[in-house]
Amino acid sequence: MIRQFINGICMALADSVPGVSGGTIAFILGFYDRFIGSINDLVYEKGAKRKKAFLYLIKLGAGWIFGMICAVLILASAFESHIYMVSSLFMGFIIASIPIVVKEERESFVQKKSNLLFGGIGIIIVVGITLCSKVSFLTGISMNALSIPMMIYVFLAGMIAISAMFLPGISGSTLLLILGLYLPVISGVKELLHMQLSYFPGLCIFGCGVIAGALSVVKGIKTCLERYRSKTMYTILGLMIGSLYAIVMGPTTLDIPQAALGIHNFNVIAFVIGIVLVVLLQIIGKKNEQKKVGEEGN
Repeated sequence: MIRQFINGICMALADSVPGVSGGTIAFILGFYDRFIGSINDLVYEKGAKRKKAFLYLIKLGAGWIFGMICAVLILASAFESHIYMVSSLFMGFIIASIPIVVKEERESFVQKKSNLLFGGIGIIIVVGITLCSKVSFLTGISMNALSIPMMIYVFLAGMIAISAMFLPGISGSTLLLILGLYLPVISGVKELLHMQLSYFPGLCIFGCGVIAGALSVVKGIKTCLERYRSKTMYTILGLMIGSLYAIVMGPTTLDIPQAALGIHNFNVIAFVIGIVLVVLLQIIGKKNEQKKVGEEGN
């Protein structure tokens, strides 16, 4: 349970930062398939499968909620004031995780090199979204004063954002920035936690959009992983490689834009910590798998 709680925290911290996806973290930490499969089982299956999925997602969701509250209350300003340290940390995360993903899915990559095109498509998608993040279509939105057309817009934006969060490499936070809703949503959650209940209806509408988006996209992802594993893995690898560019450009998407991550502001210590964390988590994950196999054998 503790590992699943921590996994949820890691996903939430990633989801709260433009340029990084919770789906990427799930993939790095090795529970992406289970995460997608559990959501699918909760919605579309019955009996024991649904119960097992529910228990797993409750533990993961508790960690996600805790992590998001920490991000909103404590880390939101820290991300801006230490954005280069955070960006360097996630850069280490991604770079260390790419060879791990290739090794874990060796059969999908080595034997199906003809699907390399899908990797290029994944890179183009993330780079394109990152370039679009320089343009926000709407400004001045407040979650405590929404007109009916704006309610519809917020609902659809929630669907789009959560769909991206499920995909490694595509940042839902970056899409919210493009749609002009990143700061309104973050501010709305912060105000609600301070008991400003006028923000509750707007956030509920956004939450309903998130649920609708999750239900609509997860089945497609699970089907792709099962039927088109190689193509999907190449696309995911491309999304992860493209996310390196998104992380580099992340500081430019802040409320007060900063210079992109470069040699002059790169934090080597944070980068190394990111690599070490991935290696440690990989080792822990392998030990847990071996322990589980041993228990099943007995």
